[in-house]
Formats: sequence, C-alpha cells, structure tokens
Amino acid sequence: MTWTLHGTHAKEGDLVQLVGLSHKHFLITLKAGSTMQTHRGVVAHDDIIGKPWGSKIQSHLERPFFLLQPSIADLLSELPRSTQIMYPKDVGFVLMTMGIGPGQHILEAGTGSGGLTSVFAYYVGDSGRIFTYERNEQHQARAKKNVEMLGLTDRVVFHTADIESGFEETDVDAIFLDVPNPYDFIAHVKDTLKSGGFFGSILPTTNQVSKLVSELRTHGFQYIQVVETFFRYYKPEPDRLRPVDRMVAHTGFLIFARNMVFQGDDEGIFNDSEEPSNN
Repeated sequence: MTWTLHGTHAKEGDLVQLVGLSHKHFLITLKAGSTMQTHRGVVAHDDIIGKPWGSKIQSHLERPFFLLQPSIADLLSELPRSTQIMYPKDVGFVLMTMGIGPGQHILEAGTGSGGLTSVFAYYVGDSGRIFTYERNEQHQARAKKNVEMLGLTDRVVFHTADIESGFEETDVDAIFLDVPNPYDFIAHVKDTLKSGGFFGSILPTTNQVSKLVSELRTHGFQYIQVVETFFRYYKPEPDRLRPVDRMVAHTGFLIFARNMVFQGDDEGIFNDSEEPSNN
C-alpha cells in the first residue's frame, strides 16, 4: 500500500478516496479483482486502477463517485480509532507553531490511535523520526496499524510504556504531550528536549492549563503561549453564501513553550516589564 500526493493516475496498492455526491468519503486500498460494497452500489477496483485523479467512477447501480487523492486532513478524519483524535484545525497550528519539518526528531506521549503520530511522521520525512509513548497496549496496536496503513512505519519508534519514569531519548527537537496531566512530566521533558526546543500540549480545561503553565515556569520554560483555534466553514453557494449550520468550537487549549538555558540570574529578566506576551 502507498499513500502519496504524487502521480497523475491511481495505481494498484494506492490508498484512494472515493467521494459521492453526498460528500460521504470512502478510503480504500486498490487491489486488482476486489470490490467496494456501499449502499450506492458495488464499485470494482479494476474500474479505478489506471484512472486519472478526479475521474468519475460509477457503481453497478450507475451511482457516481469521484476519485481523489486523500489529503493528510482526510486521513486524520477517517483513520480507525479507539480514542479521540486531534482535529486538523489544531494539528495544523501545532505543526506551524512548533516548526515541524524534515529531518527532525519529535517525541510525543499519548499515542492514542496514531493520528498526530502519522501527521508528524509525514512532515519529518524519510530522514526524521517520531518517538511515541503509549501505556495502553490496545491503543498502541491500533496506532501501529494506522501508521502502517499510511506507509510511515519506518519513521516511527513505538514505546508501550508509562512516561512516569522518563523517556529513553535525549536532545529531541520537539515534544508534544497529549496526556491528561502533562504538568507531572515537565521535569522529564526538560531532560529530554534540546536547548531552545519546542514543547506543546493540548488540554480541555482551564484549571489543567494553569497547572501546566505553573510547572513550565518552574522548570525554566519561557515564551509560553495558550491559544484556542476556531474554524468555521461556509456553504459554497454564490447566491446564498452563509456559514454552515454547525461548527466545531472548543476542542482544547493548545499550550506552547520553549526550553531555555539560564545562567546565574538570567531567568529574572522575564519578571520585568519586557516579559514576552502571548500576542
């Protein structure tokens, strides 16, 4: 199986997306001789293989589907899951704010179903590595299958372990904690994250955020940001353009910080009027 945004035609082994007129999505891996069963009819994989992206494919009931290459956001939304995953609106902001890119070594804890793991693995490229920790063996097993489905296994090191005793890695470029109590592990983060490296986390409530910010300051992290992201779709009808009836509002608070190295009384400089703001 391959997932790629390159090429002009669908090939056997490709992970593809079929979209009906109702915008319902189907993700399938193309295999000669196989079929996809839907309430809109049966679609033969042989009718898809070799077709250009964007082509119309018809089921045996002559109901139309359109052949597309799934984006990373499509995959994140459609991955089989045993836990809640982060929304693309939050993931995109995480990638930009934490500077995730090719060749980096990223550590995360709280693998869950492997959604964020997969996104990180995609963006660090062949030369990067993701080290991901999850204590629930069933969740980790699901995450491994999802990462394998996307062809990204070679970029990910899975640890089925509790992070109370710390991390095996050192000098990683960034750490993201998707756990209920990240404030309990900031000392371990300090030991593992390179100087100047990026820290990130997501939490649902303000009291958790307050505890985390306090711990970050205690351990010398600065340039702390707390942010919510809001995203609203509009109905793409030129004569009656308006917001959609429903939107995803609060999904969590994103917290970011940088790992600083202080000498002597340097840390005190952040207590004066020039302390960095979150604006």
